[in-house]
Amino acid sequence: MPKRSAVRPAAPPAAPPAEDAIWPRVTREVADDLAVDALVRDRAGKPPFDELARLREAGLPALLTPPGPLRGGSDWRTACAVIREIAAADSSIGELLARHYALTWSARFFGTAHQADTLERRVAEEQWLLAGDVGNPAADAEPPAAEARPDLTLAPHGSGYVLSGRRSFAAGVAVADRLVVGAACTETGDWLIALVDPAHPGITTDPAHDRLGQRLAGAGSITFDAVPVAAEQLLGTSPHDEQHVTAYATLAPLALRLALVHVALGIAEGVLAEARDLSRAAPRTWQAGDALPAPYAEQSGGDPYLLLAYGELVAAAHTAAAVVEPATEALARGLLMGRELGVNERADIAVLVAAAEAVTGQSALQITTRILELTATADPDAGDPGFDRFWRNARVLTAQRSAAHSLRAIGDHYLNGMHPPLTLRI
Repeated sequence: MPKRSAVRPAAPPAAPPAEDAIWPRVTREVADDLAVDALVRDRAGKPPFDELARLREAGLPALLTPPGPLRGGSDWRTACAVIREIAAADSSIGELLARHYALTWSARFFGTAHQADTLERRVAEEQWLLAGDVGNPAADAEPPAAEARPDLTLAPHGSGYVLSGRRSFAAGVAVADRLVVGAACTETGDWLIALVDPAHPGITTDPAHDRLGQRLAGAGSITFDAVPVAAEQLLGTSPHDEQHVTAYATLAPLALRLALVHVALGIAEGVLAEARDLSRAAPRTWQAGDALPAPYAEQSGGDPYLLLAYGELVAAAHTAAAVVEPATEALARGLLMGRELGVNERADIAVLVAAAEAVTGQSALQITTRILELTATADPDAGDPGFDRFWRNARVLTAQRSAAHSLRAIGDHYLNGMHPPLTLRI
């Protein structure tokens, strides 16, 4: 078990704490383990119980909780680096971890310090994996969608509430230890964040089968049939009028979006690394020309056209990483500002996240598609390299949010000086 940080920094650190140095090694070991049988597990498409056990054994679910006994005590920069490396080996598990980390901070965004401490302590001590969605699907919607009723509702009942409705989730429906969901209060219209146990008899899960990609993320739908929610199960609340939502609370969807950006970047880097190994080992199938200098003429990877293709793809990956880095830094600092975060600071973070989302999504699709083309003529005797899973995973992940929304927000901010809306919508 990695050593835990003893003191939580009170301000954004200039560099990660020294204790964080152990997490890259721990993460690399888990990623290497996942990479060994990633293709076999992808083909099988079973719920990721075994994969989750590997994460728990390494202590990764507790990484983002505050320092203390059995806790991780790391920061968002480290968490994003962990997500990225795990996703390079298996992006489905990277998405599970990304959504878990974002949900771990739900009580910080919407609740009190006591509610946040209670949730994070239980996540760490019981090694919970969280799944769910705190976003408001109807928030900031254009007509006629604005007239739609919320998919989940919490009706007051005695000293607590009753949760009803049905919602689709992108990950974790089969393996989550607890669900964190946002629902509209039928009495006030406020958006309430609740923690529920998926083992309750009133909860029915319907896993999505035969997905195109992200097959091990555990997507599906969940039906809540009058599930009782005690008052202490509420993690926080947000006013139904989004004009009164705090800037800090609206970092919740941005944190999730940026975490998923790191999953996409991990996919791009993972497919490049695996394709490089294949290209190095493949027999030479091209005729060396006189103009090609030694030692490239004798190498299996010395094809000048192959070198050009890899150069373009690596440059695309580096470009995406360069855009993701300032977004990650800005979000990490914004999260540490807490409720002192202002609207202007939040707008700057939103634009950086949108840029990272747009660039990385495009790069992941470009790289995974081109790798499929470059490896189409690989040695058939070597077996299926399985690069299609990277392309499928990138397609499904990037389809969860239209790039047009991100690009439009960037353009409106640059051209008209408009701030992206303060919204809880993902």
